[in-house]
This record gives sequence, structure tokens and C-alpha cells, in this order.
Amino acid sequence: MGDGMALHVVGDDDRPDDGATDMFASPLSERLLAKRRMPADHSPPEIVYSMIHDELLLDGNAAQNLATFCTTWSEDEVRRLMAESLDKNMIDKDEYPQTAEIESRCVQILADLWNAPPGAPATGCSTTGSSEAAMLGGLALKWRWRKRREAEGKPADRPNLVCGPVQVCWEKFARYFDVELRQIPLEPGATGLRPHQLEAHVDENTIGVVAILGVTYTCDYEPVAAIAAELDRLQQTKGLDIPIHVDGASGGFVAPFLHPDLAWDFRIPRVASINASGHKYGLAPLGVGWIIWREAALLPEELVFRVSYLGGDMPTFALNFSRPGGEVIAQYYLFLRLGHAGYRRVHQACADTAAYLAAEITTMGPFTLLYDGQGALPAVSYTLTDPKTVGFTLYDLSDQLRMRGWQVPSYPLPPSRSATVIQRVLIRHGTTRDQISLLAADLRHALTRLTTPTPPDPDRSGFHH
Repeated sequence: MGDGMALHVVGDDDRPDDGATDMFASPLSERLLAKRRMPADHSPPEIVYSMIHDELLLDGNAAQNLATFCTTWSEDEVRRLMAESLDKNMIDKDEYPQTAEIESRCVQILADLWNAPPGAPATGCSTTGSSEAAMLGGLALKWRWRKRREAEGKPADRPNLVCGPVQVCWEKFARYFDVELRQIPLEPGATGLRPHQLEAHVDENTIGVVAILGVTYTCDYEPVAAIAAELDRLQQTKGLDIPIHVDGASGGFVAPFLHPDLAWDFRIPRVASINASGHKYGLAPLGVGWIIWREAALLPEELVFRVSYLGGDMPTFALNFSRPGGEVIAQYYLFLRLGHAGYRRVHQACADTAAYLAAEITTMGPFTLLYDGQGALPAVSYTLTDPKTVGFTLYDLSDQLRMRGWQVPSYPLPPSRSATVIQRVLIRHGTTRDQISLLAADLRHALTRLTTPTPPDPDRSGFHH
């Protein structure tokens, strides 16, 4: 020590912080990730990525999530377009005019797909999803009703919207925009709104009737043409001219391809507007919905803002402002990539797989099918035939399936049928016949576990070892 050289103690400051030796021996991996406060310093990107990536493994496997309507599988080309569009702001049509042009093309493609009349050009826009699109459709209904009432010198302070069992976005619309929501209870055995129920609920303050093309609970279509015919009759007998908004969140991208002869869209003159989710059976990634009006006059000009934004004047009608353009670009890619025949083949494959599962369910014993996947959405719903004697609930069955990774929801039907608990399985793009055969096998195993008496535990029998 006499040479004046100091001892050098190896400490944390001398350890490499880039994880070059091993990611799991890096300083960051030996600490808890920040959860309430931003870290004091930076960390290597590949290490932070890996730590977050591993934490996300705790999420469920999207391929086994049979509860969601949303897209869980995308081609590599879709992922590439999404990555290349990270910097595109959908709302800034002056800065990104080609993205705006692609949105316009999608609107026109959908207007044509939904049979908008050629005489008066349809109008519409993309949204963050069908919930926002539904709210925009509801706002247009309210504004048109109020304007007509005021022109007639009548009160316009008590609007109501009539519907059957609807998704919660319509309850939000009613609460946020001060509209009475008149939800018609389900009749025994019914899977949605029935036309003869309307007369007791509509009046001069009804801004519109919402018809659901793909009821969330049962996946069935409500009979839009018959609802329109009943409203035609009520106009003749009571003078009530009430428009229809079709919530096609799921069915709007299924019916044109699997049920082309079904009249539900702008072929029915009373249908004023349609919303749909591009990120459901439109097959696009999460984050895109659509709202289309059969003609521009049905979107009140008072709802359209003219905004000076980054050097340009642009019209906008949305609840959100800045949002990514990648999902709209991906939707256009899918329109070009699949075409009409491609969408039909994809959805038909899903419907065939749903029919396969329905056939399997009928052989398992304790279930009664409510919907077999034919005639509406590619899905299956069922209930216990005799829930009081079977010895378990559908909630128990959901828990058993979850142990194998399957997410299969159980829930009661809407009020008036809430005593009936059902399970629903959605078949989406990316769900294969083999996967569903594995689900069917796991269902059978779960039923065996739930119905087989548990043998006594010898450790609880009173004998001690």
C-alpha cells in the first residue's frame, strides 16, 4: 500500500448497465419496475422492452378469448402498415391528405356495401370505434328532431330514444346528451326487439328507433325491415315519422357477405344511418369504427365544425380529435386485400366453425342451444336446460374453462329475462376448427369434473399419520 495506490472496490457503479452479459443480470431486472413515480434515470431500451414484454405475458391469450367481438389476428402486412403510420394524425387532413383520401374511399365503399341510394351521395366518417359512431348517429337524430319540433313551434326539451337490449354505449349516449332511453324488455323466448312492441313506447318526442344487427347478448339480428314496416304503419295511423338508426357494430360487416338478400340497410328508406366496428368483423386492428348517413342532408350542418388546423380549413364531426390513422389505412388494405369474395369466405369459414361447435354442444347433455351460429353472427349461445338440478352453474363452467386459458363469458339476459344465464362463444377470423375442437374437448372434461363427486380426503377423515 506504500505506493500510494488506492484500493478499488467493485460496486454497482462498475457493473455494465446495458445487459450485455445477461438481461436477467442487469441492474433493472433486479429491481421492481416503477409503478407510482417515474424513475430517476434512463435504462437501456432492449431491457425495458423485455421487462414490459414479460409482464404482459400475464394477460390472457387473445386467441383463446372467445368473449370479444374484436380482431385478435392480423396479417404481417397490416402490422407493417400500422407501424409505418405511427406518425399520421387522422384528424389533420391538411397535413396528411392521402390518409384523408383513404378515409373518404372507405366511406364510399361502405356506403355502396350498405346500398346507399345513388341519387343523393351518402356521407360519413371514421371514428375510434362503433361506440363513438353510435353516439354521432344519436346526436344527428336528436338535432334533426329538435330542429323539426322548433320549426313546428312545439317543445323540444324531452327527447327519447327507443330500443331493445343494447350495448352500454347507448346508455352513455342517453346520459351524456340528455335523452331518455326507452329500452323495451325482452319478451319470453325473444332474442331482441320485436316490431309489435314499438307502439307502446314511441311518441312525438321519439328521436329514433335503434335496431341492432347482432345483439350483444344473443348474437341474433333484430328484424330491421319489420321494424320499419311497423313504423310506416304508425306514421299512417298516428302521424309519427320516426327514423331508424341501425347499430351494425358486428353485423354490418357480416350481413352483406353471408346474408346479402336480407334487407336491413339503406335499401329500407326509413334507415337514416348505420354504425359499424371496423375492428370487429371488419377485421381491422383495434381502434376504428364507421358511421354512414344515407345522404348528406341527414347530418345536420350545425354538428359539423370548420376547424383551422395546421394551415388548413377542415370540417370535422367527432367526439375525439387527434387519433392515429393506421387503423383506417389497415381497413382500406383489407378492403383491397380480401374484396367481397374474400370477406365472404372468411366469414363463412367462421360460420361453419360455429355450426360445428353448436353440433358438439348439443351432444354434451345439459345444454339448450339459444343460437347455433346460422342466420346472423358466427357465434354460439346456450343455457343450462335445468339449472336447478344440474349441480353447477355456467359461472362454475367458465371458471373451469379459464383454468385451460379459455375465456368464455357467462351472464344473465337483459331485464325481464335476467333469470336466464347464458354462455356465448364468438368465432372470429383466426379461430380455427381445430381450436374449437380443443375447446369442445375441454368443455367435456370440465363437465366431468363438475358432475363427478369429489372423493373424501383421507387427511380430513379423522385419522392421523
